[in-house]
Amino acid sequence: MDKGYVKRIVERSLIQQMIARGEGYYVPVAISNRHIHLCEEHLRTLFGSGYALKKLRDLSQPGQYACEETVGIKGPKGSIQKVRVLGPVRPQTQVEILHSDSFVLGIPAAIRLSGDLGGTPGCTIVGPVGEVALSEGVIVAARHLHLSGEEAGWFGLSTGDKVSVRKNGPRPVLFGDIIVRAGDGHSLETHIDFDEANAAGLLRGETLELLKDGFA
Repeated sequence: MDKGYVKRIVERSLIQQMIARGEGYYVPVAISNRHIHLCEEHLRTLFGSGYALKKLRDLSQPGQYACEETVGIKGPKGSIQKVRVLGPVRPQTQVEILHSDSFVLGIPAAIRLSGDLGGTPGCTIVGPVGEVALSEGVIVAARHLHLSGEEAGWFGLSTGDKVSVRKNGPRPVLFGDIIVRAGDGHSLETHIDFDEANAAGLLRGETLELLKDGFA
C-alpha cells in the first residue's frame, strides 16, 4: 500500500480525534508548484494523435495524478521549461504558475480558483510535437482548502466559505482568505503555492491551525 496514502489516513484520524476532544482545528498543508492541466485536443496537438498521459504518481486529491510528461510555456518576456502535466485530462486547458513566474514570463498574475478562467491571460504551450497558443487559462492559484463532505461536517464548513490557517512556532505566519472547496473529489488538505510556502518556511505535510469566525 502507498506510504503517502497510509500517512494521510492516520493524519486524518488524528485530526478528527483532536476536534472531538475540543483541542482545536488543524489541517495538513500541500505545497503546489507550477503545473498544467490539458484538454484532450491540446494533448493531441502537443504530443501527437492518440497520445495517452503516462502516470508518474498519484496525488493526494482523489483521482488526480502527476504525469511523466512536461511541457514548456512561453510569454511575451520569457519562457519556463519542464512544467509538469497533471492528469486526468480536463474540459479546458489550465496553466497554474507562481507569482514569481509572472515576472519571468511577462504575464499578469491572475489569482483565481481552479476552473475560473474567464478573462485570464494566455500563453504559448510547447510540446514535443506541436504548440498551442492559449487565449486564456493562465492563473496563480488562490489559496484553498479541500474537504470531503464528511470532513466539512467536522469543521462546520461549506464550499465558498473563507478561513485562515496559522503556522505556529518561532516565526508564526497567518494565511488568510483561504477558500473552502468541499464535497466529492476532495480530501482534507490546504493548498499553498511554492512561493508562499518558501517565504513562510513551510514543509509539505506540516499541520497548520485552522481559524474561522466563531472558532476558539
